[in-house]
Amino acid sequence: MAATHADPETALETLIAAGAVDEAPDGTLSTTAEFEKTLAVYHDIYGAVSTEEFHQTVSDLFGVAPENVEERLDEFGVTRADVVAYLAAKSFLDAPVEQDSLLVMAGLLVEMTSSSPVPAALDELDDDTFESYLADHSDAVVFVWRRFCEPCDAMKEDLGAVLDRVPDGVAAAGVDGETADEFCRSFEVDAAPTVLCVRDGDLRERASGRQTPDEVAGLFDRVY
Repeated sequence: MAATHADPETALETLIAAGAVDEAPDGTLSTTAEFEKTLAVYHDIYGAVSTEEFHQTVSDLFGVAPENVEERLDEFGVTRADVVAYLAAKSFLDAPVEQDSLLVMAGLLVEMTSSSPVPAALDELDDDTFESYLADHSDAVVFVWRRFCEPCDAMKEDLGAVLDRVPDGVAAAGVDGETADEFCRSFEVDAAPTVLCVRDGDLRERASGRQTPDEVAGLFDRVY
């Protein structure tokens, strides 16, 4: 892995020509539904793997010694989302593309798909903030979401009704399950959506998969 000097404009033109990116008349860029299907596959494969497995993937891709991967990722600002987009672009494009160009494409694609899966109605937590948040909110419900997740999207349709059932005095927060590796390891989360119920600072119950408002209400009744 090294600094790349590929031309972003050429990389973008390649993505548009391949049908991975649409350019609206006003110049707005967005990933296509067809590309997002490929991206979803790679999110499913690599989005939730352990840090060790992810580092091994980067090692295999870029020829970096596994023990040096974390340092190199930090050095070049490469995230898990970048690597997922890199692999998806490599798979989606018909013709072979040089590694430098793929890295630039990955960065462009991440910018177009970087919105968090955590709904705005929830306090969003990440690996840097979840410990202090839970220290300040000893009673909390934490929802874990993922992008390209049909059960997550279905549950979000009922989010208003779900949040109405959160008891008074209980905080409600959300986590991006694809980026908060430390959080997911700490709470042993390997699926989305997942609802975690913390009371008096301890995890009391969890439920994975889409939960209806009534199912969530039953969970809350047991815990709080």
